[in-house]
Amino acid sequence: MQLNLRIEIFKEDDQYAAIAPELNVSSFGDSPDEAKSALAEAVELFLEECKRMGTLEDVLTEAGFKLDKRLWESPRPLVIEQISLAI
Repeated sequence: MQLNLRIEIFKEDDQYAAIAPELNVSSFGDSPDEAKSALAEAVELFLEECKRMGTLEDVLTEAGFKLDKRLWESPRPLVIEQISLAI
C-alpha cells in the first residue's frame, strides 16, 4: 500500500522542524531536506509500530485518511489561512 501524506516545515532558530500534522509525528534537521528526510523515517517507524500492534487502519482512519484502492490519502484542508488576534 501507499500513503500520501501532507507535511509542514518550519524554521525554528537554526533548525528546521518537519511535522505530519494528521499523525502528530515530527522531526528536525539542519536544512528543510534533512528535516523532511528525518520526518519520513519517523513516520515509517510510527507506521511500522501501528502495523505490529494491528492498529494501522484504525489510526489512519481516525486521522482522517481515506483509502482508495491501495492508496491512503491524507485529508485536504478546505482553507489554509492565518488570522491575527490581539492578546
